[in-house]
Amino acid sequence: MHFFPSRLLTALCLLLAVQVAQADDVAATQPAETTSNKVTTLIDKGFGFLGVRYRFGGNGPDAGGFDCSGLVRKVFGDALGLNLPRTAAEMARLGDKVGTQDLKPGDLVFFNTMRRAFSHVGIYLGDNKFLHAPAKGSAVRVEAMDQSYWLKRFNGGRRLVNEAQAAPLAPPPLLALPSEPVPQ
Repeated sequence: MHFFPSRLLTALCLLLAVQVAQADDVAATQPAETTSNKVTTLIDKGFGFLGVRYRFGGNGPDAGGFDCSGLVRKVFGDALGLNLPRTAAEMARLGDKVGTQDLKPGDLVFFNTMRRAFSHVGIYLGDNKFLHAPAKGSAVRVEAMDQSYWLKRFNGGRRLVNEAQAAPLAPPPLLALPSEPVPQ
């Protein structure tokens, strides 16, 4: 069981309420099976794992946590029914290459965090933010890609969802979450 600081818990509850309301608005105006809805579902599914602890080789909360590729694999599998490879490097071979300026919500973003290309992966959320499982001692969280650490290590993006179908989706609103670590 995870114990969250009260500010973080309040922010997460508010974020989830906004996401549910936004999903209801989108569902009311678009056909149920559009790719735009699938991207919204993908991001909502990812937000559902905020605060889950990092575990190397982890595939989900039932396995004690996630590592970066385990999180991406679980989110894409649950939301879109895609069976992605297990490692970030293998995922980097899928889909279409996307430049930083052309990233859209739902794209995969890759980083060199272990002195090798494509050693870390996350899900782009829009507004230069991404969701990921960072490292031992941390938990699934949202971070800004323009932080110097991530800027220096960015390897590129890949799109697994058709751009033409995903384009109408506006990036979800993101709340500024406290930067204090989540206790384990």
